[in-house]
Amino acid sequence: MNILIVYTHPNHNSLCHAMLEQVQRGIATHGATTQMKTIDLYRDEFDPALVFNEQKRRRDMHLDPELDHYRELVRWADQLVFIYPIWWGRPPAMLLGFFDRMMASGFAYKHRKAEDLLPEGLLKGKSVVCISTMKGPPGYLQYWLGNAHRILMRRTLFSYIGIRKVKFWEFGSMEKKNGKQQQKLERIYRYFRDMKPEHGKREQVQTAKGWES
Repeated sequence: MNILIVYTHPNHNSLCHAMLEQVQRGIATHGATTQMKTIDLYRDEFDPALVFNEQKRRRDMHLDPELDHYRELVRWADQLVFIYPIWWGRPPAMLLGFFDRMMASGFAYKHRKAEDLLPEGLLKGKSVVCISTMKGPPGYLQYWLGNAHRILMRRTLFSYIGIRKVKFWEFGSMEKKNGKQQQKLERIYRYFRDMKPEHGKREQVQTAKGWES
């Protein structure tokens, strides 16, 4: 199985980065021959601004040469793992901009007929795991915001492009001293360590000690 991790946080001493390292460590040690690659959007200085005009036509977004490398990685992956904080009830603008630019017609979906209400998703067959941290309490997203985060990610985005299998890990109260951060990290590690074995190659990583959410 090919796993692509998309990491979105500006601070490499954050809890999100510790989550990234546990995902990588779990994949590397679970005993399967699984290939793993990582995108760090802030390290890459990814430009999240979507631009289309007379020079950059919207219909040609799926051919944007600036995104060739990222499109190749998404095509390669069987599973996409997104790691990010929840800010203002949603993923960071950097990650949303990644979706804006990447998930273009002709790459992520297509309309067979102009009058079709829903398109054909071109990324079907893949699965997604979303790992998010937030300062707010557990249940904030579900009960106070009406599950807006999952609706945005699962229904508005992934379902539209053909991805049906989506798992969420939403960790709240992550800036509290008693937030049980180490237990959460261990759960993430075990989840990826214990995945069903597939064919591929393993990579070795190190773990971090300090974080902020």
